[in-house]
Amino acid sequence: MPHANFRIYAELNYFLPPEKRQVSFELHFAGHETVKHLLESLGIPHTEVDLILANGVSVDFAYQVEEGDRVSVYPVFEALDVASVTEVRPEPLREPRFVLDSHLRKLAGYLRLLGFDTLYENDFDDAELAEISSSEERILLTRDRGLLKRKIVTHGYCVRDSDPRAQIVDVLRRFDLGNMAAPFARCARCNGILEPVPKEEVFESVLAETEET
Repeated sequence: MPHANFRIYAELNYFLPPEKRQVSFELHFAGHETVKHLLESLGIPHTEVDLILANGVSVDFAYQVEEGDRVSVYPVFEALDVASVTEVRPEPLREPRFVLDSHLRKLAGYLRLLGFDTLYENDFDDAELAEISSSEERILLTRDRGLLKRKIVTHGYCVRDSDPRAQIVDVLRRFDLGNMAAPFARCARCNGILEPVPKEEVFESVLAETEET
């Protein structure tokens, strides 16, 4: 059975068993396997990968791994723009928009409070989430690795933490969103754009105890 030498870098090691983390390892395969298939067999969703080098040359997900190949796999580079050399991804999304699975309700609320267009419904199934992500060019956020392995999903992220506050910090860092936030520009419930209105138009809806300013 042919084999290749793989090295997985940085936070992508999160998806590997302990014995394969931070080291080079041999991966045996049946032959005629794409690098995408082999990475996902290791548990790494393709949406997490930003650069693949085979024998020092950038390749895309369709690259067929050959006997003796040296494959290096990198996550998104936060401080280094690799757009000119990477072959694995289409052009980055100009305006980050999100769609979230049903387990990330609080994260959806936080993203909306920070002004990011965030689609969330608690009854979307996996097929719908993948289709929405693809057709509407939305970044799919989920804790389900299998969902991110769907071929039509090109932009997505596996949320690591279970705590919503840690999740929002993780997402802001992952997509470098700090300078793009527009707090309180959207409704946390419906995702709609908030607009100022004269207080006279909403006076009857304001609670009696609300202090006038």
